[in-house]
Amino acid sequence: MPDQVLVLIGTRKGAFVMETGPARTAWKVRGPYLEGHNVMHMALDPRTRTLFAAVGDPWFGSRVHRSNDLGQTWDEPKTGPAFPPETGLKLEKVWNVTPGQASEPGVIYAGVEPAALFKSADNGVSWEFVKSLNDHPTRPNWQPGAGGLCLHTIVLDPVDSKRMYVAISAAGVFRTTDGSKTWQTANRGTRANFMPDQPPVYPEFGQCVHKVVLNPSEPRRLYQQNHCGVYRSDNGADQWVEITEGLPTEWGFGIAVHPHSADTIWVCPGTSGYKHWVPEGSMAVYRSRNRGKSWDKLTKGLPQKSAFVNVLREGMAVDALQPAGIYVGTNTGQLFHSADEGDSWRQAATLFPHINSVGTATP
Repeated sequence: MPDQVLVLIGTRKGAFVMETGPARTAWKVRGPYLEGHNVMHMALDPRTRTLFAAVGDPWFGSRVHRSNDLGQTWDEPKTGPAFPPETGLKLEKVWNVTPGQASEPGVIYAGVEPAALFKSADNGVSWEFVKSLNDHPTRPNWQPGAGGLCLHTIVLDPVDSKRMYVAISAAGVFRTTDGSKTWQTANRGTRANFMPDQPPVYPEFGQCVHKVVLNPSEPRRLYQQNHCGVYRSDNGADQWVEITEGLPTEWGFGIAVHPHSADTIWVCPGTSGYKHWVPEGSMAVYRSRNRGKSWDKLTKGLPQKSAFVNVLREGMAVDALQPAGIYVGTNTGQLFHSADEGDSWRQAATLFPHINSVGTATP
């Protein structure tokens, strides 16, 4: 078992690192780092122990920062992802940073707004625009969600290095199986019902997917929290099956999958696309241990009254221990954590700024 657990917290005003031992009972909080920066996402590269932070705001610019000492110090990148002039696009925000596979040393991916994918082959020093995704025939018709037109999720297949999934709000899921040479829409079975009383609509693209997750033990099994429900795919996103039944609402952002069991997932439902808080101001995390066939409501230790909080798309994370630890951050700065897979919860002592993202690492 790892002797250290890190929780990586990206906020609107900087980055924080919580660290503990395997018991996960006492925590040390470090930070803020990158003070004042809008940190959208953080990820530790296990190949090099480099910590990356995706930053995007109008004051400090949109870059990918790096730390070689688990967040104690950070570089000041000279360049960041930038669109070629011929696209007519201007980078607004870096939403996601994802280290590549063990088989592709030095490779780092970044998802940005307006929706596009960038790739670095030198650990984030320089960036290459992935033109093939931008050239997809549906691109002229992509529309922004409420948070903008953003590529916010990057999922790498742990077995097949040429297979990757990206999620775009509000264009849907796209998949490549040839190392980004070509891309296909991968939204069959997911709805795009954004208006009240609208009949079921299943377009090729245009879905407002909020987050996609994958368990490495079953790489063709994926789950997604969508604007219009929760879904599972058992065949690498060829087809999605809705598994919303048993949840209080179909809308939400956060979703997480168990590190050792692809059958177990957690979601934190919100009220609706217009009411960005937990239903009735009563916070609950829902867990399924059977691929979404049924759900258990988990509330012990979570606020049950006047909790008008929201959990964003990167606001849920799971550590790799047994039993798994679950971490949920809110847009009002509370971080809740569970060391028993959600059966009971505690709130971190620190009150953070608005939490954009929560991640874990066992260096």
